[in-house]
Amino acid sequence: MNKNQKPSMSKRRATVAAVLCFVAAIAIAGTYTFNDYRKTQKNELAKAEEKAKQDSEAAKETGTSKIKNEDMTSDTDESDSNGTGKDGTTTGSGTTDSGTTGTSGSEGTGTSGSSGQTGTQATAGKSHNINFTEDSYILWPVNGAVIMSYSMDKTVYFQTLDQYKYNPAVIIEGAEGDQVLCGAPGIVKSIDVSAQTGTTVNVDIGNGYELLYGQLKEVPVKVGDYVEAKSVLGYVSQPTKYYSKEGCNVYFEMRKDGQPVNPVEYTADQD
Repeated sequence: MNKNQKPSMSKRRATVAAVLCFVAAIAIAGTYTFNDYRKTQKNELAKAEEKAKQDSEAAKETGTSKIKNEDMTSDTDESDSNGTGKDGTTTGSGTTDSGTTGTSGSEGTGTSGSSGQTGTQATAGKSHNINFTEDSYILWPVNGAVIMSYSMDKTVYFQTLDQYKYNPAVIIEGAEGDQVLCGAPGIVKSIDVSAQTGTTVNVDIGNGYELLYGQLKEVPVKVGDYVEAKSVLGYVSQPTKYYSKEGCNVYFEMRKDGQPVNPVEYTADQD
């Protein structure tokens, strides 16, 4: 070998060494990349398994809760429909007392309900015997003279209105603030406010009979209340403009099956 060939061999060896180094570097890099890929895949698989486990447990809890809710709903429906609980205790009743309250509306609204025609009526969960008949008597609501008598067969003179009209009630003189007492046991059917009679309390006393008390104030009772005879229904108020010349009074009307009757015929001091 001559001097010119030695440098060439050295260059070849250097080139081969460089190539080998490059290949080794690529191999090493590939090895690390593959290892990282496997680690990543392993981590992802572990996460997926953990999520699947959590979803499964959540599904079990949801199913259990749903079953419990359905059981509770079933128990409630059974209790509501039968009126008893599972242990046999009464939880409610779908039946009502044989009587009806015959009342509706609210105080001061000017509305009234319809009344039943039976003698026994119920209110506030209790039954009260209200059985007014033709032979029963009523008490006078206030001590005072009769200003205008009941008159449905002929007209009478209304001083304030300056005209003759039929009068379905008895107009009784009273002082402002006097107590107005209930004439017979009954249930408050309505409490109305009208321009003519002011605050008016309607008491159902049974068998189609009703007593109406007008020109009141400070009414302590409410619709649906059971009231005894002599119970305070209110107090004499200032008269409305329809009775301004007659002065303070109590408008006292009695009805049978919705038609006015003379309350004087049912007072206790009649012959």
